[in-house]
Amino acid sequence: MDRVVIAKVCMLAGKIMLESGAETYRVEDTMSRIASAYGLENVQSYATPTGINFSADFADVTNFIRISNRSTDLHKIAEVNSISRNIAAGSVTINEALESLNNVNEASYAFPYWIQIVAAAFVSGSFAIMFGGVWPDFIPSFIAGGVGYAVMVWFKRLVETGFVADFIASFVIGIFAMLFIANGLGVNLDRVIVGAVMPLVPGLLITNAVRDLVAGHLVAGLSKGVEAMLTAFAIGAGVAVVFAF
Repeated sequence: MDRVVIAKVCMLAGKIMLESGAETYRVEDTMSRIASAYGLENVQSYATPTGINFSADFADVTNFIRISNRSTDLHKIAEVNSISRNIAAGSVTINEALESLNNVNEASYAFPYWIQIVAAAFVSGSFAIMFGGVWPDFIPSFIAGGVGYAVMVWFKRLVETGFVADFIASFVIGIFAMLFIANGLGVNLDRVIVGAVMPLVPGLLITNAVRDLVAGHLVAGLSKGVEAMLTAFAIGAGVAVVFAF
């Protein structure tokens, strides 16, 4: 079987998973299992949040692909895992696997942005109540969270640095929250703000960082942890600027 095609399948599977928010150890394991299922031995796979290295043998040609864009798409991860299991079971050929992975790579399973914004608004209001707020805090947190999430999505289209988008979004949330409380809409300013910023918190990134560290992937775990820490700092700084002025 053509090693080049096998390497292409492995690299494409890893690329989709990394871009969709999978842990690096899961990416490496999936690539190794696919290669082993097609008869390759001494497979060497190494993934970081920004790149993948793959080789079919110790002294064989090394393949590399850079990962520039990362998001959260658990549906794509599940699709790749399903294809990987079918490969391991021997129920799909190499060409069928490559075609299926290309379809997953080109597909978009994400909800429309307006649905994401509405969901973020409901999440914000619910968290405000869960963190000890009262029902009058629901609507201010609902609106501030929805507007903040919309601002974050819009700014991420304009700038490549996601920390700037998180900073601006949290800044807008702080302004809206203070305006609502100043006009008698809402009771607890802190609960409104905490609830509204929850959709911005990098929860999956923090979880993956811990799981990679536990799995022994120190480089990936530390880099994801630093990214999560910088994101959290940007969110906190945006709210702090509002209080400062």
